[in-house]
Amino acid sequence: MSVTLSIALFFMIWWIVLFGILPFGIKRSQEEAGDVIPGTAESAPDQPLLWRVIILTTVVTCILFGAYSWMRASDFSLDDIPFFVPPSLSSEKH
Repeated sequence: MSVTLSIALFFMIWWIVLFGILPFGIKRSQEEAGDVIPGTAESAPDQPLLWRVIILTTVVTCILFGAYSWMRASDFSLDDIPFFVPPSLSSEKH
């Protein structure tokens, strides 16, 4: 895998993970805090803690990208995963 492909893949995984992690850890909205900043939605988070979200996203992405890189380097494929074969289909093969 080339360096360019690795960087692009890491970047795409990072963005997907970011949007998965973003809603977690929000304690209360601006409306619940009673301090709505003009020009923002009342449902916007009071304290978004973006640095924590960015660090957590990077850690999770590193783990996922490392697992992908390891599987790619070890020639792991879908044929290595034992899938459930219903008994009716397995008896027809014999």
